[in-house]
Amino acid sequence: MALLQANDLTKIYGHPDHGSRAVDCVSFSLARGETLGLVGESGSGKSTIVRMVLGLVEPTSGTVVFDGQPITGVPQRDLRPLRRRMQPVFQDPYAALNPRMTVEQIVTEPLVIHQRASCAERRRRCQELLRQVGLDSSALRRYPHEFSGGQRQRINIARALALKPELLVLDEPVSALDVSVGAQIVNLLRDLQREFGLTYLFISHSMPLVRYLSTNIAVLKVGKLIEFGTRDQVCDSPREDYTRNLVAATPEMKAG
Repeated sequence: MALLQANDLTKIYGHPDHGSRAVDCVSFSLARGETLGLVGESGSGKSTIVRMVLGLVEPTSGTVVFDGQPITGVPQRDLRPLRRRMQPVFQDPYAALNPRMTVEQIVTEPLVIHQRASCAERRRRCQELLRQVGLDSSALRRYPHEFSGGQRQRINIARALALKPELLVLDEPVSALDVSVGAQIVNLLRDLQREFGLTYLFISHSMPLVRYLSTNIAVLKVGKLIEFGTRDQVCDSPREDYTRNLVAATPEMKAG
């Protein structure tokens, strides 16, 4: 059974008959331990799908199911147990961090909210998480402005891992970073997936980047899913001109 399944997702903003369709009848599934890359230009509906998958936005129609449990149409308080199992990593590594909180407070905040572990255990967990993302314990008492963009995104990833989730929803996690720093973050994500058996929903506008990290690829265009398949099928033998243009838009990434 798929860990994540989206069925005929549609999101209309404005009047049901005359509004704007951000997402139009999109369906996909994501198996445990795999990565699904959602790729498309700005305005293609990627971020709206992310919000629906996380239960932050209700679709106009359609359903999202996580490990057999529906997310759509469920009161927010009933989604709390699922929050621990699916965590986001957002695009802007600075905007996603509270500038008034130390790294230790940021990374352990999910443990506090979900009442997991004692104070001492939380600190040990924070040190472990920082090590896993390539930072040392000297970061504990520092603030976000003291770090580079790549380091901030590592802090965001550490926070996302705090509750030992099964699914990470990665919404353009390297688009705000320099190319070389972004490549380091992508390689980190790949290593973490291998180490912890994580499942990724990876959103990007870069087809080569999605190919590098993903098992399967879904191509979105103005809210519609126009192509779906394995990374080799979609990138080597695309059916749509739009997909071919995305493949050709940027140089291919090489494994590191």
